[in-house]
Amino acid sequence: MQPAQTLTQALTGFSEIAGRFDLCLCDIWGVVHNGVAAHREACEALVAMRQQGMAVVLVTNAPRPRDAIERQLAQLQVPREAWDAIVTSGDVCRSLIEQRGSEPMYMLGPDRDLPLIAGLDAPRVAPAEAHYVLCTGLFDDERETVETYAGQLDDFARRGLILICANPDLVVDRGGKIVPCAGSLALAYEQLGGQAIYAGKPHRPIYEMALELVETKRGGPIERERICAIGDAIRTDIAGANGFGATSVMVLAGIHAQDLVAQSWAERHDWFSRQSHRPDYAMPHLVW
Repeated sequence: MQPAQTLTQALTGFSEIAGRFDLCLCDIWGVVHNGVAAHREACEALVAMRQQGMAVVLVTNAPRPRDAIERQLAQLQVPREAWDAIVTSGDVCRSLIEQRGSEPMYMLGPDRDLPLIAGLDAPRVAPAEAHYVLCTGLFDDERETVETYAGQLDDFARRGLILICANPDLVVDRGGKIVPCAGSLALAYEQLGGQAIYAGKPHRPIYEMALELVETKRGGPIERERICAIGDAIRTDIAGANGFGATSVMVLAGIHAQDLVAQSWAERHDWFSRQSHRPDYAMPHLVW
């Protein structure tokens, strides 16, 4: 049995620990909304954080520029007062593409992600002509599976193409339905022997970009112990927070809801003990 101090601590509301932090890095999908509707109490909690002087940066693995996410939040009626800034894996991904100059690429993903490459020099080409692959997701994530792309991924791997994954999430909860994300394709690609580069959580660049935005605005550094990161996914949100040195807070009613929401805290601790990363705190939903 693990010592008590390593156990994830249960929170009733974020206000219990809010005074310890100057910056909150908050996941969007699964915490602030479910892709269909905003979570009102989560939005109210973010507004309350800012009213107490905390900066709130929404950090998402969405493979689109931040202005596209801003429009989506408005459509879902997430109040503008709930955040100071947005950083997306799409923002980080654009910098990775820019580093490759005018190399031709194949974009594996739906047209809704085209804003990700708007204004960049990299030409889109057919799979056979590509020097690398930009993966933003499945073309039709409602009907297709990772297996749909097995042959194409195998071809890319045998050719030694690098795959840039614009969304490291494996799956996402869309209105109660679990659908695969680009991260699932990237993982399959690595299992075939291919090389994948990840733009978003849990990797450091997206956290560093978020921290730099706030430190520039505030005119000074923020210590890691004064940063918390809230999310619903062990593999991305919690792993990323822990790796960055931030305090991790897990929302249970997200991607792991089936394993955690109806369970006792003893059962939840057992589940956490079997994961590769453990959150510092956990709560069913983000509430103040």
